[in-house]
This record gives sequence, structure tokens and C-alpha cells, in this order.
Amino acid sequence: MTDFTQLGVKDIRDGVASGDFTAREVAESFNAAVDAASALNAFIVATPDHALAAAEAVDAKRAKGEELGAMGGVPIGMKDLFATHGVQTTAASHILEGFSPQYESTVSQKLWDAGAGMLGKLNLDQFAMGSSNETSYFGNVVSPWQKAGSNAAMSPGGSSGGSSSAVAARIAPAATGTDTGGSIRQPAAFTGICGIKPTYGRCSRWGVVAFASSLDQPGPMARSVEDCAIMLGAMAGHDPKDATSLNRDVPDWEGALSADLKGKRIGIPKEYRMDGTDSAILDSWEQGKAMLKDAGAEIVDVSLPHTKYALPAYYIIAPAEASSNLARYDGVRYGLCDLPEGAGLQDMYAATRAEGFGDEVKRRILIGTYVLSAGFYDAYYTQAQKVRALVARDFDRAWEDCDLILAPTTPTASFPLGSLNDDPLTMYLNDVFAVPASLAGLPAMSVPAGLNPDGLPLGLQLVGKAFDEQGVLDAGLAIQQRAGFEAAPEKWW
Repeated sequence: MTDFTQLGVKDIRDGVASGDFTAREVAESFNAAVDAASALNAFIVATPDHALAAAEAVDAKRAKGEELGAMGGVPIGMKDLFATHGVQTTAASHILEGFSPQYESTVSQKLWDAGAGMLGKLNLDQFAMGSSNETSYFGNVVSPWQKAGSNAAMSPGGSSGGSSSAVAARIAPAATGTDTGGSIRQPAAFTGICGIKPTYGRCSRWGVVAFASSLDQPGPMARSVEDCAIMLGAMAGHDPKDATSLNRDVPDWEGALSADLKGKRIGIPKEYRMDGTDSAILDSWEQGKAMLKDAGAEIVDVSLPHTKYALPAYYIIAPAEASSNLARYDGVRYGLCDLPEGAGLQDMYAATRAEGFGDEVKRRILIGTYVLSAGFYDAYYTQAQKVRALVARDFDRAWEDCDLILAPTTPTASFPLGSLNDDPLTMYLNDVFAVPASLAGLPAMSVPAGLNPDGLPLGLQLVGKAFDEQGVLDAGLAIQQRAGFEAAPEKWW
């Protein structure tokens, strides 16, 4: 009997289309897996009925000989940042607890139109602010991976930690994520899966709870490069409701996949060899170079001189935009409302926001409000935007010498939950390799490269030119084929 939870997007889609099994059988199997994995706390809300209804619709279409769609019969997890009609959408925050949208995000609607079903809403760092999935109002997400010789609960990364944990644990074949400064790539690296942040504007942000609007970008997370290509094709496309949406055709990324990199030049940025980077990470980087060279690519050195300023600039720009975006949560229109007896309007605002927002969200709102204030706007925010332009220019100059960039995804492997809670600066450094591509709006992907001596996954990051998701996916496929990463966490949950 087939264990459907071991199948990925492509295998499920093709198996349903060929009649090897039904979409309902798949949905039932994953629904049961979600129910049995509550110890991971990956889901805030499970929606088994949604998954079954979508599966039955796909099975009915197949019986009639109709087209099933690119994701036909595939049940997925939906990060709880995407508005889902009639299903609670919280951004993992108390301030939105109980909010049930009467509309559907563009990305989720595209996935349902492509034949996918929803297993549930996935946990995340509150308002996507975090690198460890410890800031959720609904509790920490736990990685299915454990350090050799230890049963300490490990971080699945953040903010898309519910997505990465669910996919790695085989309780969802794929999931949506969002990436502001690495929130798809870093959790993918921590849990041994693939995740791609497409070019800014490839996937609509309409109906996605905003963190930093000039950086946020939805993308897929799955166990293989091929599955990411399939899902990205279903998610992407122009949306007139999103002013930042790219009005470009969606390529057939899956159909064009090739691991032959002859004629490609892979850039190795010297600035990414930073102090404090785990030696196992550096070793995997060297192995990644060898893999891409074996695929036919030429390895060249490049320079991204403003890399060291990217993270500080990000932690000015992103909180500034968050401060503006989160001003809408005031207790008046939707979500939590705390109205102390005898309180006036300002008291209600203060009480609602104090109770509704978590500490990390408050920290970033305070930082953002500070850098936007009258006396500091030019000193901080304006300067950070100038740095952002310089970071983007670094990439433009690098493309004169190379087609893609290879770098580590993270400076370390996963760490135990709670180990960095008293050190937010060290936590922020988890995104040091991911942030530059986000500031430049470039496509970037993390692909599993192996395990470190503690038995924890390591990821390699590929960054491409704007709109060149195909190049990123192709190089990711070359690494996937050569790394042969088949490791899976031993089930303990």
C-alpha cells in the first residue's frame, strides 16, 4: 500500500492524473498525518474538510476527463499570513485572533484554481517577524529534526517555520511561505527542504498580511526543486489588485528544468566568508562549488562590497515599513478590541495594541517609528535606502562577471529553541546571507546540501538575476542531483 505522505507534489499530481490513486485517498492520508503531529505545533488551524472537498472536486473532474490543473489533487499547508475566505487568518498574533476574512488572497485562490486543497493554516513568527518561530502567540513551532544525542526541541527557522516543519515532517507535501529577509530560505535550510523566493512582484501580495511591503514576497516550500517549480508556476502571475505585481508572462519553469549548466558562470562573493560562520557551512559551500562545476559551470570570484551594510539597512527599512503597516491594527475595524471601562479612544488604541502585539512586534514597531520620526528620518531611513540602492548596484555589477551567485543560506545550522531569546542581535544575524537578495528584489533559493556533524541539515543558497527564476531552479536541480539529499528526520512526535 502506498504511503502517500512520502510523495511530493509531482508524484501526487501525476499519480492522481493517471488514476494510480485518488485525490481523496491522498487528502485523507495527509489529514491523518496532520492530526497525529500536534506536538510540532506546525498548524494553527487544521482544515480537513477543505482538503477533502478540493480532492473530491479533482476526482470528479478526472472522472469526466477534464483538466485537473498543475496542482491537481495536491493538499498543501497555507502559511497563516494569507487571507483564506471563511477560515481564521491571524498572522500568529493575538490582535487578529478570530478574524475570518470574507475574501481570498490572490496566491491562495490561484492554488485552489490549480487543483490544490488546504490542510490548514500554518504557524509562523508573529506578523512574520522572527527567525526561529518563537514569537507566535499560538506557541513555538518545533522542528522535526533533532540534534544527534539530544532530545532538545530545535528551531525550524522563521518566519515560515510552520511551513518548513510541516514539509520536513511529511505532514504536508508542500506549503506556501513568505520571504521578507530570508523567511523562506532560512527555515528551508534549517529543515532540509527547498524554498524559493521569486523576483519581487512575481507573486501577488494582495490578501497577504503585510510586514514590509517593499520586501515581502510569497513563494513555495517543498521537498524538491521540481516541486517548487510546479508550485511557483501555479502561484505566480500578474494581479491588477497589487500595484507592485509584475505584468509578465509566467514561464513554464517545470518544463524547462535542466541540470546542465554548461556556459554558466557561478559567482562566489568573497564578502560572504564572514567571521563566526560555522565550519560545516563553509565546507558545504566548497562542496557546492564542486557540484556546480561538475554540472558544467565555471566558478568565478565576485565582490559584493556593501554586503556588510545590508543587514543594518534591512533592520531600519523593514521595521519602518512595519510601523506604518501595523498602524491599522487599532481595535476599531477588526480583530482584538480592548476597551477599559471609562477609556477614551487613545486609551483603547494603547490597550488593544499592548495586549494584542507580542514583544518582538512591539520592538520592531518602536524601532520603525523611531527611524521615521522627524529628527531621525534622514539620519537613518534615508541613509538605509541609499545603502539598499548600493546593495542592488553591487549585484548589477556582479552580473557582468557571472550568471548566478552561490552562497551559504545561513551562518549556522538550526539551534535549540530558547537558546537565543536573550540575544536579539545574534538572532537577527541568522538572515545575514539572505537579506542582500531581498533588498535587491532578486530570486533566491535554498537547496539542502547535506548534514552537519550533529546530524542537522545545511542549505546552500542560489541568487539569480531579476526574472531568472529558471536559472536559479536549474542550478538548484544540479545541486539536488549531486548532493543526493535523502535524509529525513526520525519520527519522534
